[in-house]
Amino acid sequence: MPRTRVRISRPKPRSYGRVVRLVAARIVTLPGDGIGPEIMAAAEEALAAMGEFELEEHLVGGASIDAHGVALTDEVLAACRSSDAVLLAAVGGPKWDLAAAGDPGAPRPERGLLRLRKELGLFANLRPVRPSPALLDASPLKRERIEGTDMLLVRELTGGIYFGDSGLDGDTAHDTCVYSEAEVERIARVGFELARHKITSVDKANILETSRLWRRGVERLAPEFPGVELDHMLVDNAAMQLIARPGDFDVILTENMFGDILSDEAAMLTGSLGMLPSASIGASGPGLFEPVHGSAPDIAGTGQANPLAMLGSVALMLRHGLAMENEASALESAVDRALGDGLRTPDLGGHASTEAATRAVLANL
Repeated sequence: MPRTRVRISRPKPRSYGRVVRLVAARIVTLPGDGIGPEIMAAAEEALAAMGEFELEEHLVGGASIDAHGVALTDEVLAACRSSDAVLLAAVGGPKWDLAAAGDPGAPRPERGLLRLRKELGLFANLRPVRPSPALLDASPLKRERIEGTDMLLVRELTGGIYFGDSGLDGDTAHDTCVYSEAEVERIARVGFELARHKITSVDKANILETSRLWRRGVERLAPEFPGVELDHMLVDNAAMQLIARPGDFDVILTENMFGDILSDEAAMLTGSLGMLPSASIGASGPGLFEPVHGSAPDIAGTGQANPLAMLGSVALMLRHGLAMENEASALESAVDRALGDGLRTPDLGGHASTEAATRAVLANL
């Protein structure tokens, strides 16, 4: 499919309030599947409120499989490589899951995302978890347990069991988890640099050799950061403490699969998986920014999708991908103010549509 270029222009100040400055950047947008196109539209409106950005839209995931037979084409990968940042909404759905179940060799939407991470060298995934003050009572945990929570999960993204050798032979299957010292120290350095005062390294060193190597690598790097306290925690205990005392964590550093699980658990501290953004970054080149939630095919097209995690991902893109800290903070504050004014989407116990939620945030920007 030919690529589509869209020029997003700065709106008139009377629409969304004072505009700080004009900044141009080239962003590849990947709406993907399910609710992806709906929440991507909210992201584009937020960007329009803050500056002039060139958006280049492409297919990925199931939409790309339907059009091209693969979840990520070489053309799209090349476009992402040459961009300033990549903004992705969601991939996957039951349609392609059923196809893969009937044919193990069938392409899966998620493979496009994994290839994108690998090819762009995006080894570090950042997932901030900071419940909005207005949503403290929306969490399944008591207010006093989550109040003051402000943590960052730093997950290794291109190694481990998701990228190791795997196979299915009759009634036997295997998946191999592999890490090198260089991979461990690379992600540990990101965690230490982002920690304010403490880093909790999560592993399973009492059982797994890869976790023992992980622990050694983290400890070897620790002396370079004397102002950061290092704490080790087994993953099963970490899962418990994440619920029991989330306010005690600053940075949680962990490997690929453990981070995948713990970050979704941490999302419930915010009241909904629809509230959690993420950033995937590498040593150089563009980063990939996406909400943690899935494609939610059951509500696609109904206008009920919560766009706030997508808008949070835009904020992370502005901060970590485009060095626009003021704009990132402004967007995050606008989300908090909208929630403080009573904005609630269905997943948060309210009735606000995707469009109404977007309007509420923009009105506070």
